Amino acid sequence: MKPYPKVTLVGAGPGDPDLLTIKGLKALQSADAVLYDALVNKALLAHVPAHAQKVFVGKRRGFKAYSQDEINDLLVEHAFSFGHVVRLKGGDPFVFGRGYEEMAYVRSFGIETTSVPGISSSIAVPENAGIPLTHRTVASSFWVVSGTAFDSRLTSDLRLAVQSSATIVVLMGMAKLAQIVSILEGLGKSELPVAIIQNGTTSEEKIVIGTVHNIVKRASEADLGAPSIIVLGETVRLRKELTEIRVELQELLIA
Repeated sequence: MKPYPKVTLVGAGPGDPDLLTIKGLKALQSADAVLYDALVNKALLAHVPAHAQKVFVGKRRGFKAYSQDEINDLLVEHAFSFGHVVRLKGGDPFVFGRGYEEMAYVRSFGIETTSVPGISSSIAVPENAGIPLTHRTVASSFWVVSGTAFDSRLTSDLRLAVQSSATIVVLMGMAKLAQIVSILEGLGKSELPVAIIQNGTTSEEKIVIGTVHNIVKRASEADLGAPSIIVLGETVRLRKELTEIRVELQELLIA
């Protein structure tokens, strides 16, 4: 019997496998094939049926298992060959994940498509590190921007964001950290707090806190690289208060 082709786009969340949604879990459990990205925690593949095809299609800076066009074609080919294909992408696939492009391509072949939102790393990673993106006395809004535009230049949206008092979350921005710092220093914001969180929500998480003035040096000393999230704004200062409260509570429990 010819399989019924279907593609489900699933957001895998920020890294901790426990942050996958229940709906995403159900999709994985019913998959006949899974195409997964580099930022997906491989522990999630344990939920995939034994018969299902598992294909790594990850892209990282300087490395691509497949081009985007090849990934699009693989989705279509696997749907017609195997049936239900789960396209598993880190974070939320509609936040700098090219999820819409992939769904539109698959749908153009008459294949049924659906999407399952994931917990975006832009919100979950700072929260997990104790950094709120908004606070009623500090920041009333936040920006989420890509550090790099489609043509590899620093996105112009970032230049607009840094002129506001909002918290700014930069994804895929480590390669442009020096440029980001230069823009902020030009606006007289050398003392603005900055946090860089690498491998957020996972056991390999590393957090570096500083200011615009010293964050490049501190990030280099800590050997930070991708995948990392950059958080710029006064709400970064609140992490210290939350950390101190946690320590005090732990000391009370021990006593």
